[in-house]
Amino acid sequence: MNSPAAVLPRPTPLYRWLVLLFASLAMFGNYYVYDALNPVVDLLRNPDTGLGLSYRQVGMLSTAYTLAALLVLLASGYIIDRFGARRAIVAFAALCVAAAAVSASAQNFPTLMAGRFMLGLGAEPLIVAITAVLAKWFKGKELGFAFGINLSIARLGSASADWSPSFAEPLYSNWHDPLWLATGIMAAGVGAALLYFFMEKRAEGRFDLGEAGETDRLELRGMFRFSPSYWYIVALCVVFYSAVFPFRSFAIDYFQQAHGLSREAAGILSSLLPVAAIIATPLFGLWVDRVGRRSLFMAVGSLVMLPLFLAVTYLPPGPTINVVIPLIGSGEMPLTLLVAMLLFGGVFSLVPAVMWPSVAYIVEARRLGAAYALMTFCQQVGWTVVPLVVGYLNDRFQAGPQNPGGYAASMWVYTTLGALGLFFAWRLWMAERGPGGHGLETVTTRSSG
Repeated sequence: MNSPAAVLPRPTPLYRWLVLLFASLAMFGNYYVYDALNPVVDLLRNPDTGLGLSYRQVGMLSTAYTLAALLVLLASGYIIDRFGARRAIVAFAALCVAAAAVSASAQNFPTLMAGRFMLGLGAEPLIVAITAVLAKWFKGKELGFAFGINLSIARLGSASADWSPSFAEPLYSNWHDPLWLATGIMAAGVGAALLYFFMEKRAEGRFDLGEAGETDRLELRGMFRFSPSYWYIVALCVVFYSAVFPFRSFAIDYFQQAHGLSREAAGILSSLLPVAAIIATPLFGLWVDRVGRRSLFMAVGSLVMLPLFLAVTYLPPGPTINVVIPLIGSGEMPLTLLVAMLLFGGVFSLVPAVMWPSVAYIVEARRLGAAYALMTFCQQVGWTVVPLVVGYLNDRFQAGPQNPGGYAASMWVYTTLGALGLFFAWRLWMAERGPGGHGLETVTTRSSG
C-alpha cells in the first residue's frame, strides 16, 4: 500500500531554489561574522587602538571557536537528525547573533574569547544543518551544483568581510564598529533562516519530500563504521581546512606586515580567494555532476595548492598591479601575490565543491546528519591546533614589518598540511578505482543510480 507522500508531487524547481537561496543567505551571515575579525587583527594587537594582543592570543580566538565546535558538533548531528534541520537552522543562527553581539561589545580579551566561543557553538552546527538541508532537497544529479551555489553565497560573506575596510572605511577608527556591522548582517541571516523554516513547514503535506527514515542514534561504535573512502575524505577535509582557514585568519595582517600593503589592499587581496571561489565553485559542481571523476578532482586541487604558501613567501614580488573591484574599492598589490591568491581561489572552489557532495553518495541518507557532523568535528580538531601553532611561531620568530622572514615558519606549517592533503586525496582516488569504490569516478554513483 502506497503512503500518502507517494501521490504528492515533488517540489517545483522554483520552490527548491528558493529554499537554497534562504539557507545560503543564513550561511552568508555566518561566514561574514566569522571573518569580520580578520581585518581588525592589527587594531587588536595595537595597545593604542585595541587590546594589545599577541599573535598567540589572536590564535587563541580561533581556538576558542573551534573548541566550542568540538563540544557541540557530534551532538548537533543527532539534534539535526532527531528534531529536523529547519528548527536547528533557526536556533543555531540565533546563537550566532548573540555571539556576534558579545564580541562586538567586549572590553577585554576574556570577553572577546567568550564571544568567539559562543560563535563556535552556533556557527559550525549551522553549517552542518544547512548541508543536511541541501542533501535532502537536491540529492541526485543537481547536488553538486546546489552545493556550489551555496558555497558561493557563503563565501561572498567572507569576501564582504574582507572588503569592509573599503566600503565601511569610517568604521575602522576602532575595532568595535566593524564587529557591530557583522552583528547586523547576521541578524539578517536569522531572518533568512526563518523564511526557510516557514517554506519547509508549508511544503509538508503539499510536496513529496521523501521518507525521513529512522533517525541514526548517537553511538560512537556505529559512527565509526563508515567506509575507508569516507575516512579519506574526512582526512582531506581536516588538513585542507586546517591550512585554509588559519591562513585566512592571519592573511590580512600578514599582507600588511610582511608585504607592506595597506589595510584596504590587503583586504582586497585576501578576498580574491573567496571571490574566485564564488565564481568557480558552482561551475566545478556542475562540471563534476556531468563528468564524475570526483576523487581525481580532489587530488588535482590538492596538488595545485601545495606550492602556493611558499610562493607568497619566497618568490620575487614582481610588478605592482592596481586591482579595482567596482563599488568596493581598489588596491596596489604585487603580481606574484595576486596570481597565487587567484590560484588558491581555484583550489578553494574545486576541493569543497567535490568533497562535501561526495559524502552524500557514500553514506546512507538516514546517517547524513551524523556523517557531516563527524566530518566537521574532525575538521575542528586540526583547526583547533593550527592557529595556536601559527601564533606561537609568529611570536617566537618575532614576525613583523621589521622582520618579514619571521612569517616563513608558519608558511611551512601550511605547506606540510597541503602535502598531507595530497596524500589523502591520492589514497581516496586509489580506493575509488578499486572494487570497493562507491562510483565517485563515474557520472552516476551507486546511491544515486
